[in-house]
Amino acid sequence: MAAKFTIETANRTLPLLRRIVGDAVRDYWRWQEKVREYEEVAARRRIDQPDDEADRLERETQQLARDIDGYIAEIRQLGVEMKGIDSGLVDFPAEVDGRPVLLCWQLGEESVQYWHEEDAGFAGRQPVTSLQRN
Repeated sequence: MAAKFTIETANRTLPLLRRIVGDAVRDYWRWQEKVREYEEVAARRRIDQPDDEADRLERETQQLARDIDGYIAEIRQLGVEMKGIDSGLVDFPAEVDGRPVLLCWQLGEESVQYWHEEDAGFAGRQPVTSLQRN
């Protein structure tokens, strides 16, 4: 069973999580750019001729993909779920009044300020202050 976070324990993971998520988002956009470059070069590539630039871009793209997979694995090891690698959105499994919910944080936010039901997603985010009233 996944670890359950409180707002306090989720916030305590943020210094480390912020670095990992920041690296993941940065490398995701680098990967996107390398894929575009590779596709442009590969479209001009001739089957019967080696293309050093295409080979280099393919290697760089694959390395970035492996790095991104590593960041996601690190995030999972912390008990956190990566929800948006393009935006740095993560969810922390939590519980409110015995029901499972997700605390929500996005890169750039100072602290965990939102939560949502498991099936609600980003659009259903509500301020954590609404939890503290219950």
